[in-house]
Amino acid sequence: MTKNNKIPVEPTPVEKLLSPLQEFLHQEASSGILLLAATILALLWANSSWSESYYLFWENELTFGYGGFELSESLLHWINDGLMAIFFFVVGLESKREVLIGELASFRQAILPVAAAIGGMLFPALIYTAFNYNGAGSLGWGIPMATDIAFALGVLALLGKRVPVSLKLFLT
Repeated sequence: MTKNNKIPVEPTPVEKLLSPLQEFLHQEASSGILLLAATILALLWANSSWSESYYLFWENELTFGYGGFELSESLLHWINDGLMAIFFFVVGLESKREVLIGELASFRQAILPVAAAIGGMLFPALIYTAFNYNGAGSLGWGIPMATDIAFALGVLALLGKRVPVSLKLFLT
């Protein structure tokens, strides 16, 4: 037998269990599917008779520490201030790359996406402010201004490679 001929090996039970999950995660649409599923689940849970447990879930404390250093915050805080910061950092890096060497490197190509980005921030904030003017949530205008990009990119991820890069840039 030569070195190139390998004897087929039966996958272990763990490999059999993890294989479908690995195949799903390697698909480009998996992030969009997970985002939509989590959104639907959250909406159903928060508006059900179990809504109190939904809000208590987000108040769970997560603590990370090493040696004498310890950081303890609610799950909601870790996601809002931690994971969303990483998400927008990555979006910023991708945008910078496109401005420097990509599809937004020339002024003519950048005009429409820049105008759309300004409108995409301005109009959600204005609509939110119009509905919440002088209300308890009137200072929350920054939330719809920033979070629509995550959902838009999640929906585009569902379409995979059928979506042109320029459309993804248009949204970021």
